Amino acid sequence: MPERFFETLAAKTGAAPRRAPARLKARLYSALVARQAPLRSVSETADLCVFENLVRIAPVGERVKSLNFCRVCHARLLAETFEHPPIWWSNCPYARFGR
Repeated sequence: MPERFFETLAAKTGAAPRRAPARLKARLYSALVARQAPLRSVSETADLCVFENLVRIAPVGERVKSLNFCRVCHARLLAETFEHPPIWWSNCPYARFGR
């Protein structure tokens, strides 16, 4: 229901649709992930970034493997600061926002 309201409202303005800036997408993603309950363990997850893969193979407990590693990753800071962040590793959600 709210989606249709905003679509109708946007249609009335006559403005051409625009993409959200990558920095805004990164900040929203960070805020949404930070508000979530504990995340699934990286042992149970596919399509991991390079840092999550390191944690997955590390000899640590499941509690550690459920942490939000993006919160301390430098890719998050780059993506929240630059429109086209210099992040190239695969499966990083922040690298996708700048494309």
